[in-house]
Amino acid sequence: MADSSLWLLLLIVAFALGFGVVNGFNDAANAIAAAIGTRSLSPRNAVILAAFLNFAGAATGLEVARTIGERILRPEVLSQFSYLPVIAGLAAVIVWGTLATYWGLPISVTHSFVTGLAAAGIAFAGIDAVVWGWSSRLSQTLSAVVTAPVLGFIGGFVIMVILFWLFRRSAPARMRVIFSRLQWLTTAFLAYSHGKNDGQMPIGVITMALVIYYNQPGLWDNIPFWVIIISALAISAGTAVGGWRVIKTLGFRVTALQPVHGFAANFSAATVIEVASHLGIPVSTTHCASSAIMGVGATRRFSAVRWGVAGNIVAAWILTFPVCGALGYLFAWLLGMIF
Repeated sequence: MADSSLWLLLLIVAFALGFGVVNGFNDAANAIAAAIGTRSLSPRNAVILAAFLNFAGAATGLEVARTIGERILRPEVLSQFSYLPVIAGLAAVIVWGTLATYWGLPISVTHSFVTGLAAAGIAFAGIDAVVWGWSSRLSQTLSAVVTAPVLGFIGGFVIMVILFWLFRRSAPARMRVIFSRLQWLTTAFLAYSHGKNDGQMPIGVITMALVIYYNQPGLWDNIPFWVIIISALAISAGTAVGGWRVIKTLGFRVTALQPVHGFAANFSAATVIEVASHLGIPVSTTHCASSAIMGVGATRRFSAVRWGVAGNIVAAWILTFPVCGALGYLFAWLLGMIF
């Protein structure tokens, strides 16, 4: 009969794949919301495009995966308490991500997991369980809570102003045709960048579990390809299921979108996420995409953005930290009682 550590490893793999699916139908849904909202892509085509490009993004560039697996909790904490903090963090994000998707609220699955994992580590080993410091990856991730949406908003606003100026003499019908086609490219770019950043989360979690099980830190330098494949498939499956409530919130309720707005918003958000991925900083596709949509909407007039809806989205961003922190701590306490 297999030993208990093998069963815990398999449990983490299952939870990580569940995490990927939740990521797909909440966070990844942001990548296609603008294209569906402007009717540049049909829901079916948008989902298929996003599923393939999320897969491609998750299969390339592993800096974010290494951040999640190596640079949030201290290695000695994982050595002492094995898989338990990881299981608690995964349970927290799955519960919160599922509830938020049901309510139609776009949240940051990235920040949900980082918060849940850090809180679980603190529950087991105290405050020193977390890698603190101004230059730490945790600090960079937390600072991105502010910088990423600000950059997304400013980027969306500036790109929209530039496009209005460049095409100021173009007929609206011609603008619609041009940017409906260009939105295929920016939607693909945003889906790819999501996979390259948020899509790395399950990869980091499964690799972390394998490092613990085999006691081989060298796996971080040569992550097994099957880990990348099943993680990418989980996110693609979640995207294919479709977080339709989240898509309706971003695509239709924040502001009225035309194809040119969707193009500008997606390009701005994808650029911010892509830069963060190269730096190994986990950021939220939700934060970037939502704020970019607000930015392009504000170019028409400030009241063009439904700030009540935007306020609910921001409230969900803020609630993510105490909710996932509490859930991570609670699940860690329960696991500590059992094991």
